[in-house]
Amino acid sequence: MVRIKSSQKIFTEDEVVSLTGICTDHLRKLAQNKHLGTIARAAEAAGAEAEKWLFSHSDLMILTVLQPRCDH
Repeated sequence: MVRIKSSQKIFTEDEVVSLTGICTDHLRKLAQNKHLGTIARAAEAAGAEAEKWLFSHSDLMILTVLQPRCDH
């Protein structure tokens, strides 16, 4: 069971990893395969783009059902 604040609507991939126990690699693969979350692109100081996944409350609930906690 995942407990979150009812006022929080968007979760970063780092928050989802800590809440669900799913590793970042599995989280990104599952999000791409199941079309969950959105990608936010942030321009870094060097000019390169960094991708960060953002997830809604419903995305978070789906992820917890589809993927068990990672053991590694």
